Amino acid sequence: MRELQRNLIDALERGREQIVCQVVETRGSTPQKAGAIMVVDPGGGQLGTLGGGCVEAEVKQKAIRRIGQSGTDLQSFVLDHDYAWADGLICGGKMVITVEALRGTEALAYLRARQTLLEAGLGFTEAVVVDPDRAGTPVGTRYLFDHDGIFVATWPAGAAMDSLEEHPVALVDRPKPGVRGGVAFLPTLPRIRLLIIGGGHVGQAVAALAAQSDFDVWVVDDRQQYVNAERFPTAQRMLVGPLGEVLPALEVTPQTYALIVTRGHGHDEEALFHLVKTQAPYVGMIGSRRKIRLIFDSLLQAGISEEALARVAAPVGVDIGSQSVPEIAVSIVAELIARRNLGSKGTADRSATRSDNLVPTAGPAPT
Repeated sequence: MRELQRNLIDALERGREQIVCQVVETRGSTPQKAGAIMVVDPGGGQLGTLGGGCVEAEVKQKAIRRIGQSGTDLQSFVLDHDYAWADGLICGGKMVITVEALRGTEALAYLRARQTLLEAGLGFTEAVVVDPDRAGTPVGTRYLFDHDGIFVATWPAGAAMDSLEEHPVALVDRPKPGVRGGVAFLPTLPRIRLLIIGGGHVGQAVAALAAQSDFDVWVVDDRQQYVNAERFPTAQRMLVGPLGEVLPALEVTPQTYALIVTRGHGHDEEALFHLVKTQAPYVGMIGSRRKIRLIFDSLLQAGISEEALARVAAPVGVDIGSQSVPEIAVSIVAELIARRNLGSKGTADRSATRSDNLVPTAGPAPT
């Protein structure tokens, strides 16, 4: 999303009109959910997706025809035989999509305000009018609010605020997109920082996949040769030094997830000792059942409470019978996504058993 927004702004700054297509409402099963964006260039280029298939193709064709026009076109699609049979996308759902050509300084001002909020990573909500009769404002009118629900900007500039009867739901509640009072509320939730402790093979594989899944990746290791831009090209930050010095100095917020994948039990234990006491809502650790039991027993003797250890995801990841490093990375990132999207329900209950479900049976987990 961030790259798409940067490219959109860059195109408008160069005076090149762009057509923005966005899913603003869905019902039932659909290939993309509300908030998904596709940007179409007058030359036929495309960034982002509305889910592919014939719906996306039709929207793209209509988008090209809106070059030079003003205002917003609202399109509805029911994913039945008429629209989706050829692509095998008979989902039975409904998608409502806005299509608008953007150009000029006023559009740029709004997009830059949205980009600032997006880059800050604290989240924001965009409210888009989809029913002008109920909202009393033209279709496609947009209102931008920051993570605290404070008004930031409108598009078109100067759009009336008094017709907006409702306001965004607090992002702390991780609200879903929805339509109220003829207005679609599209929240962009706070971005999660993933703190990976250990720059070995598993950490490297997780970092690459997590970055693609829109986590901000930080990597910590005490070995300089393992933490560098060549091994972690997508990392936002890399920190090298003894774990006992680096970890206590880090600011760990409620938007920080921690993953422990070091090269040895002693380093894992040291990292967990520091991280389990932080505000991080998710702390995961790779390892076998025996290793986890030994580390937990040692930390209990060191004064860490049973309640604190009970929230540790260990062995980390979704049980998919992982054997190779790429499979382990997939299982871990799947759980990270589930935790981000579903809250605490996205982390499996490991209180009853801690099986060796994420490590190769032939030996210790590669890190």
